[in-house]
Amino acid sequence: MHDMSAHAAAHHGAPTSFIRKHIFSLDHKVIGKQYYGLGLAAVIIGMVLSWLMRIHLAWTSYAIPGLHLLSKSGAPGDVMTPELYLQVMTMHATFMVFFVLTVVPFAAFGNFFLPIHTGAEDMPFPHFNMMSFWTTFVSFCVMLLSFFVGDGPTLGGWTQYAPLSAVGSAAGPGQGSGVVIWALSIAIFCVGQLLGSLNFIPNVLDLRCKGMSLWRLPLPTWAWFITSCMGLTAFSVLMPACVLLILDHVAGTSFFVASNIVINDQVQPHSGGSTLLWQHLFWFFGHPEVYVAIVPGMGIVSHVLITNMRKPMLSHRVLVYSMGALAVLSYMVYGHHMFVSGMNPLSSLMFSFPTLLITIPSTIIVLIWIGSLYGAKLRINAASLFALGFISMFITGGISGFFLAQPPIQILLHATYFVVAHFHFTMAIAALFGIFSGTYFWFPKMWGRMMNEPLGKLHFYLTFVGVYCIFMPMHYLGLAGNVRRYSSFAPDYMQPLVGVHQFITIAALFTGAVQLIFLYNLIYSRFWGEPAPENPWQGTSLEWSIPSPPPHDNFGGRHVVVYHDPYQYGVQGSTGDYVMQDSPEQVKTESEEA
Repeated sequence: MHDMSAHAAAHHGAPTSFIRKHIFSLDHKVIGKQYYGLGLAAVIIGMVLSWLMRIHLAWTSYAIPGLHLLSKSGAPGDVMTPELYLQVMTMHATFMVFFVLTVVPFAAFGNFFLPIHTGAEDMPFPHFNMMSFWTTFVSFCVMLLSFFVGDGPTLGGWTQYAPLSAVGSAAGPGQGSGVVIWALSIAIFCVGQLLGSLNFIPNVLDLRCKGMSLWRLPLPTWAWFITSCMGLTAFSVLMPACVLLILDHVAGTSFFVASNIVINDQVQPHSGGSTLLWQHLFWFFGHPEVYVAIVPGMGIVSHVLITNMRKPMLSHRVLVYSMGALAVLSYMVYGHHMFVSGMNPLSSLMFSFPTLLITIPSTIIVLIWIGSLYGAKLRINAASLFALGFISMFITGGISGFFLAQPPIQILLHATYFVVAHFHFTMAIAALFGIFSGTYFWFPKMWGRMMNEPLGKLHFYLTFVGVYCIFMPMHYLGLAGNVRRYSSFAPDYMQPLVGVHQFITIAALFTGAVQLIFLYNLIYSRFWGEPAPENPWQGTSLEWSIPSPPPHDNFGGRHVVVYHDPYQYGVQGSTGDYVMQDSPEQVKTESEEA
């Protein structure tokens, strides 16, 4: 048990100036909102870029008005060239993976709610916390800059495979300054995330209030803690990898360039590096990154479901252990991205086992959710609907993971749309549904106003149908041999697939347009929504025991004492069917594990 007074968060008074309050803020809640805003900007950019790709795939010779503004050389007559297609694809993936899926579920919600959940007044290192946001913001601006330099952004995909990414402009358009800017941006991004993790971990370990044992932490806080531990290791591997890639460009080194490589009929002057070294470094980050995006979503969805089911999960502890198992195993499976790299069949077998094994904690988590929902009188609102949608997406994406875990099947499907379908369901759409669920659930706490429920439900139903229309057919494209990253379909066998692409594109444009409902709801509710009660969902964890929005030091100067588990629902004989975590009233329930 910890006592806040013994080692309180670094004290800083309430801000007095506009800059200290809204821009260079030390308050974890403002920093959380800043991260959310950054994610919102990035998701709009990422979505527009995906529309450009989809329009080009469906109608290859269509002139997209204004496209030439995006690229100096890549859009003669506003028609996308194959190079510009790859540049747009790379930027779409980079903005979505780094600046949306990492930033919002982990950094935005984590910053806002983790100190409140632990009963702390703020993060342990508020200046580090402020730096973590502004470092990430600089990284975002640097990435945007690549649209305006030289021959445009890099076209190496979000994975930037060497040697093409390492030899400079000899490899073609976008491979010179574009790669350097990409690597610089990602290296800066890693610094920002490491600073964030360095705040999250000590907050959970050292700043818990009196009575708050580890097992009394709510599930999202466990998820953010586990994600911080993953991020600490993953981002500290990607950062030096990016530095080495920059050195290959500007300092004449050859970390990722082997001897005697011929590119565009030129023998490259570099020698002695390893092209596979980049893949090892990248995927040692890249696979945990998938779970950096998904584990916070699991915590948020569990939290939302418990509050709306009015009963605890079947096992709080098993959920936490399973999320921890995902974190540990995520480092052991990274080689399955490299089955086609010519690795020894024995090592591909060694990577195949943990890849099948990692489905076990995922399945346990899903079974706990479904088992807990069984027989529950679930309240249907926008937050709980998106939580159910998260489970649906996670299952759909997870099933195709079984296929890709087997080296022979994976080698066949590796470069096809089957993989695109798989990772969009598991990582992208599931994480986005987690973000939506958390937004509808916590919006009243963050801004003190309620979002519009009928609009939220409409947003859910249309989005749910839309994403299945986009990504489900991609499995069939992959099985038919449709290669990823192709900008047009020249081979004869691909001609019959163009109709499928047109269907997907129409679905993508429709689903993107549906997000305008959410954007309208978000902005309108922020300023003109109904004022929120302190505890609109009758939740029990600490964020619902303070005003909305919370005061500067969260708890208004009082030292919080926690008496119960975070999820005391279905309690007999108390006022209402729930007991707040900081309520001293004595209750006996089966779920009291702490």
